[in-house]
Amino acid sequence: MTNEPRTDGGVQGEPELKRGPLQRWVAKSIKDPERAYRAMFYVATIFFLATTLFPFYFLLVLAVTPDNAPLSLALWQTPTNVGVFLDVFERINFLRYMFNSLVLALSTTVIVLILASLAGYVFGRLEFPGKAPLMLLVLAISYFPPAAFFVPLYRLFTGNVISGLSLYNTPGSMILPFSSLFMPLSIFILTTFYGQIPDGLEDAARVEGTTRLGALFRVIIPLSAPGVATAGVLTFISVYNEFFFSQLMNNGQPENWAPIVGGLLQLQRAGQFEVTYGVMAAGSIVAVVPVAILVVVAQERIVSGLTAGALKE
Repeated sequence: MTNEPRTDGGVQGEPELKRGPLQRWVAKSIKDPERAYRAMFYVATIFFLATTLFPFYFLLVLAVTPDNAPLSLALWQTPTNVGVFLDVFERINFLRYMFNSLVLALSTTVIVLILASLAGYVFGRLEFPGKAPLMLLVLAISYFPPAAFFVPLYRLFTGNVISGLSLYNTPGSMILPFSSLFMPLSIFILTTFYGQIPDGLEDAARVEGTTRLGALFRVIIPLSAPGVATAGVLTFISVYNEFFFSQLMNNGQPENWAPIVGGLLQLQRAGQFEVTYGVMAAGSIVAVVPVAILVVVAQERIVSGLTAGALKE
């Protein structure tokens, strides 16, 4: 008699063991490891979705629950007040705050991409003494806490260092620090991508009479579109969500280019005798909408950029 395996994981000729659902699943996973991999993937995905989407769900519940109603996580069992999203725009000039943040984020992203492209070309395609230590020095800047730069920048932008130079309550007081803080990461990303472009493509463009700068913008950058898109999206999101310099470099008024963080704080003060948590939650949801749309539109570029940048061909 041959000892052939049974469907329950045992061997024919031996008494069949009574197995529970978990034991049967383990026995089948031993024979087919793909089952275990799929199970781990589903568990990790469910855990990730639960931990990332629950705060947004709680914000939605907090926003639409009326002030006089008890707060319950079961949204379908409580009365809802959808009009709270209109209150966000009626209490303060919230559209102006959103416009300020979009302008600051777009301006910083353009400046960072232009300068990071030039630096990425130098680090990725040219050879010169001290290249590696200089690259490490550039990356080390990103590890400095933003608070370390506030006092000297505040004195500079308020005219205490250079007489007549006052950038407080202007876009420059935020765009300049943002560009310096978020540029090292973009330089690193673009250096990796630009270094992967074959030299023959650039040499062909140089033979046609273009300069190095022309080859950068006509050949290198179009071929590195996923990396450029990744650096741009990450910079835009970081600037849009920035709090420290956004709060300290202006007085929080929309006409003085206060970003969306200042608007959310103004919503907190909109209630005369109470903290309006529902309106603040609604404002937070509205503030996330532009970033969510950007991520949905550019997600393919971001994923391809992050994965391609990790490979060296």
